[in-house]
Amino acid sequence: MTHTLTPAADQATDIDDLARLLTPDGERISDPDLDRWIEGIDADTLRGLYRDMAIARRADAEGIALQRQGQLGLWAPAQGQEAVQIGTARACRDDDFLFPSYREVGVVITRGAKPADTVMAWRGEELSTYDPYDLNMAGMQIIIGAQSLHATGYAMGIQRDGGDQVAVAYFGDGATSQGDVNEAMVFSSSFRSPVVFVCSNNQWAISEPVTVQAKFPIAGRAPGFGIPSLRVDGNDVLACLAAMRWALDNARRGRGPVFIEAVTYRMGPHTTSDDPTRYRSKDEVESWKRRDPITRLEAYLRAQELLDDDFVAQVQADADRYTAGMREAALGAVTRAPLTVLDNVYAEPHRGLDEQRTRFAAYLDGFEAAS
Repeated sequence: MTHTLTPAADQATDIDDLARLLTPDGERISDPDLDRWIEGIDADTLRGLYRDMAIARRADAEGIALQRQGQLGLWAPAQGQEAVQIGTARACRDDDFLFPSYREVGVVITRGAKPADTVMAWRGEELSTYDPYDLNMAGMQIIIGAQSLHATGYAMGIQRDGGDQVAVAYFGDGATSQGDVNEAMVFSSSFRSPVVFVCSNNQWAISEPVTVQAKFPIAGRAPGFGIPSLRVDGNDVLACLAAMRWALDNARRGRGPVFIEAVTYRMGPHTTSDDPTRYRSKDEVESWKRRDPITRLEAYLRAQELLDDDFVAQVQADADRYTAGMREAALGAVTRAPLTVLDNVYAEPHRGLDEQRTRFAAYLDGFEAAS
């Protein structure tokens, strides 16, 4: 199902030539490649997609608030990217293994993470992340693109074990300029390993627009490695679900890796240390607000009489409970003394570590003297 690419200098940002099932107004349309992958989808599944996206957005807002209040060191906002995160994650089986980047809060929540799991790592606390084998998901990766290699290696292990699970690597458009992602595609293609690469093209790699690093659609790179690809509307959760079901089926049948480019938009800053008003226009942001993934699905569900105010209120209550847990975990965290960062580095005493401890203690004492 490799998407046809038209040679044109502005194709990297073309949002009209995308596979989709819902228009920005929430109208259901047909796509010959995607339709069959959501045949028979029921009302509970559709409402579940809405619920997951709403909770993910609320959790994202809470993470930003906690960082602004000094409770977290950093947060990577994900507003606007809920459809690709929820749609693809919901398509996966529980025994598939996912490798998220630092922005996939929706994926983390969908896989069953507890509220504390979403915030403690951003505080830098000891033993702060979830157990990867509880969720079948690696820890959120801060090194750009590194998780693509991890996913490929894991997929090769699946092959050797004779399993039918699939590894999934999530990364942004900026990561496709990293060697790691390209090396991962070389290995996965050569060994036909069961891995799905999900690229969330949110238009901006920090302050660099996607047009600087890609004059043509990113999905067009994968076929050069022998990997089928699809360019999908990343703000359409139904399209993301369908595309991921196709990709997983392809990988699970032993046909090798698949690449999905989900074209979406980062509504907020790259991280809470970033000011996006310095490099993008208000008009650009406003134009993407009209393509909001949650209001799009809500419009469709209301038109089908599958969503009412009572259900929306229940979802809001669920989101409030989840984010209250995030806040409780952050406010109740007990941070260990700074010197303990050097504990348990080695199993046996180490002279070099003792020297570091002495220097670090002197550095910390300098703050007390200054006060």
